[in-house]
Amino acid sequence: MLERIPLRERRDLVIAWLAISIAFTLIYVRGGITVENFILLFVMSLGTVGLAFVLHELAHKFVAMRYGYWAEFRKDNQMLLVAVVLAALVGVVFAAPGATYVYGNATRQQNGWISASGPITNLLLCIPFIGLVLLDAGGLIGLFGILGLRINAMIAAFNMLPVSVLDGRKVLAWNPVVFGILIAAAIGMLIWSLSL
Repeated sequence: MLERIPLRERRDLVIAWLAISIAFTLIYVRGGITVENFILLFVMSLGTVGLAFVLHELAHKFVAMRYGYWAEFRKDNQMLLVAVVLAALVGVVFAAPGATYVYGNATRQQNGWISASGPITNLLLCIPFIGLVLLDAGGLIGLFGILGLRINAMIAAFNMLPVSVLDGRKVLAWNPVVFGILIAAAIGMLIWSLSL
């Protein structure tokens, strides 16, 4: 599988993974924190937001490749910088670290499935994080579970918005029923995760 991810794409994914993990760590540490806690939060960000982001993008890539198209993630340096600076200065993360570009003339249905694959991946990732919450409610593993659940639900809900270049617009153009199911699941999961 790694042979289907060129070195440049791997580099872009790793840089984007690190940058958004730093951005999320910075919003968690506002107001001062020890070095040990910073490292812990950074590791937790790598395992939650980083994993959610990388698997979301790889889902787009591999579904596109299943249809016979070449697809590759490209980082956006300006947006990565904006994400880190906003997190540091304002305590808000607006992360659009890049996109997976699909090369070829995908049909509307293929484009719909390619676009839906990212949010579906994030919704499926919610399941193991829910397990961690149930396994260790109130403990460090439970906290990791809550963060992972919220991050994946946020990424799914944000990407299902039917605007601009987001996945939701392409899914809605292909199949309004699938769009309705996915956006309802993502928003429902997000609301539930915020109540924990």
